[in-house]
Amino acid sequence: MKHFKRGLLSLAVAAAFATGAAQAQVSDNVIKIGVLSDMSSLYTDLAGAGSVIAARMAVEDSGIEKRGYKVEFVSADHQNKPDIGSGIARQWYDTDKVDVIVDTPNSGVALAVNQITKDKGKAFLVSGAASSDLTGKACTPNTIHWTYDTYMLANGTGKALTKAGGDSWFFLTADYAFGHALERDTEAVVLKNGGKVVGKVRAPLNTQDFSSFLLQAQASKAKIIGLANAGGDTTNSIKQAAEFGIVKGGQNLAGMLMFITDIHSLGLPIAQGLVFTTTFYWDLNDQTRAFAKRFAAQDKGIHPTMVHAGVYLGADHYLKAVEALKSDDGTKVIARMKAMPTDDPLFGKGSVRADGRKIHPAYLVEVKKPSESKGPWDYYKVRATIPADQAFRPMADGGCPLVK
Repeated sequence: MKHFKRGLLSLAVAAAFATGAAQAQVSDNVIKIGVLSDMSSLYTDLAGAGSVIAARMAVEDSGIEKRGYKVEFVSADHQNKPDIGSGIARQWYDTDKVDVIVDTPNSGVALAVNQITKDKGKAFLVSGAASSDLTGKACTPNTIHWTYDTYMLANGTGKALTKAGGDSWFFLTADYAFGHALERDTEAVVLKNGGKVVGKVRAPLNTQDFSSFLLQAQASKAKIIGLANAGGDTTNSIKQAAEFGIVKGGQNLAGMLMFITDIHSLGLPIAQGLVFTTTFYWDLNDQTRAFAKRFAAQDKGIHPTMVHAGVYLGADHYLKAVEALKSDDGTKVIARMKAMPTDDPLFGKGSVRADGRKIHPAYLVEVKKPSESKGPWDYYKVRATIPADQAFRPMADGGCPLVK
């Protein structure tokens, strides 16, 4: 019996030693994840609390805590203000010992946090923000842009609609970094494919009354009114466009960035026929449906957006890299994430390029008519799949200083 107890003690000491060795380079023996999002305004449905749920699901599914690692979470509302987002990021990195920030819808906030993360040597996994500058002129060794970007949206929706005959465009643009980037990237695609831009108007973020902007778009006679906005701005502008009879008058709306939660808010009678680009749809296959069922059970029945899917897989890939390195050094972890290929149930096979751009397929989708939908959240039909190597901007064209 003494030998047996001594054997058990030796095994316990060995296990404790192994766990300690595994975490030897993990600061404070804790992996701390900060979910920085819009928790109260126009982007809260497409990201917000759902992004916290997605990050927690990633930790649970990774099994990393069962292998001796401790993971903690913090979350905060950046209120769509770069100064507030920057202040939170600095406090998290300097005082609260956060290792990685995820999500961050709002490109202005994300670009600010992007630079702070580089300065602090931490890690930043962008899922909610869209500006392609994050992997272009503003790229850093510490950021990965996971889910989508303005170039991808323009390349998918802009090209498809222009080639289908929508060769004159008027842009209604959110007046900050995201809207400017989306307008810029879409205009380039429209012109490249033989179209023209007949006018532009820029609306303040979180606008409630789009009437003056929509009247200008209507008067332009453009075949396509490109909505270079997102979230509540997009749904408000579409609802008000319906009141003005813009689509009935022969013009078409292009929602350049739309989410499943936007369609749910609008309802199929208003949203039917909208064409846009996404990188994730909950009803693509058995694996996406299984993820959505688990997610919805924790988020009042709301189905996950592509932002939520990106937070989930970004966090999962991050944890794999931390465990492989046995370190949470931000710069080293991002480098390891780039070196590791991805093959996951939500985005399929992909990779992370040297410029920080995560590559995976995209889908051109059309919103179903009410008669085509089989029930709640059954909203899309896939018109085309855009292969991973065609969906995003060629790395050589982005101007990222990390690319030789």
